[in-house]
Amino acid sequence: MKDKVLLRKLDLTDMPAAAAVHRASFNERLPMLAGLHTPEEDVGFWSAVVFKDCQIWGAEKGGRLVGVIAFLEGWIDQLYVLPEAQGRGIGSRLLDIAKSVYPALSLWTFQRNEPARRFYEKHGFFVVDESDGAGNEEKEPDVLYKWEARLHRL
Repeated sequence: MKDKVLLRKLDLTDMPAAAAVHRASFNERLPMLAGLHTPEEDVGFWSAVVFKDCQIWGAEKGGRLVGVIAFLEGWIDQLYVLPEAQGRGIGSRLLDIAKSVYPALSLWTFQRNEPARRFYEKHGFFVVDESDGAGNEEKEPDVLYKWEARLHRL
């Protein structure tokens, strides 16, 4: 029997697993930026910053965290799915949680992350701005996306 995906709100004890999903997905998608932080720094960031500021939901399959979304009013702060779990609707289901809470959402992603850009555009996000990356830690050119519920009502 196929394992079902369970969506649930995460708590502080889930932050090491959330940080691991983030790192695995980030490193696979942007290997040129891998190693920017240690696993311990990632856990510290998720525990002290993301958990404090955001609502965090996870997707579990077979008791293992395979995807995570962190959002706050008007913003998707983090959205990551393990590489081996991508393309199965997990990211879409996580994104739907944030869309059900807020009528408008914005997010940044890297310009060179074409799969992420296709994913967001498929889900109704549109480009608002682009930057040269001077304002982000990675110094990587990025793109600002926005989604508005009012543009997607029938």
